[in-house]
Amino acid sequence: MVNLGYLKRRLGQYAALWVGGFLVGGAAILAGLWFVDLMTAVDRVLPVMLGALALTLGAGVVLSLTSRETLGTKLVVLLLAALLVLPLLWAPVSAAVAVAWFADRSIEYSASYAAFQIGISRVLFPIGQALGQGDLFGWVWTAFQWVSTVVGFLSALARIWPAIRRLLGPEPPVEA
Repeated sequence: MVNLGYLKRRLGQYAALWVGGFLVGGAAILAGLWFVDLMTAVDRVLPVMLGALALTLGAGVVLSLTSRETLGTKLVVLLLAALLVLPLLWAPVSAAVAVAWFADRSIEYSASYAAFQIGISRVLFPIGQALGQGDLFGWVWTAFQWVSTVVGFLSALARIWPAIRRLLGPEPPVEA
């Protein structure tokens, strides 16, 4: 049996972690611009953010595995963590990409961005090779970026939608 309420709470925490990773990463890079060049700020912020997000996700998984939940719930949490770890790590990287885009700079000059891309390619390249030959890796990398961004957007939307509904007020009564 799977506890859907527990999974919903964990997915809400994942959404908060994704949004926090994006916002804190972007804010830290912007704050770093007061002191150093953009690429230096990105190279200092990204490793810390990636490590913090990975440790936080790992701690959440360990807490889930040591909880009193059913084995099915624990397995679903483990599966979701494995599927969503790369989109989660994309959160601060996408913030760095956005800051670089607004600054009209190429993010590829950042050593930490390049290391992230190489690390992800080690995961995605075998998938691309299994699916076919040719320039499939470029397509897989682009698909990863889009899927990770959509997952992050949906996570953010799921996290802030209740607050938006409260701001809009109660639903008008339906006349019979």
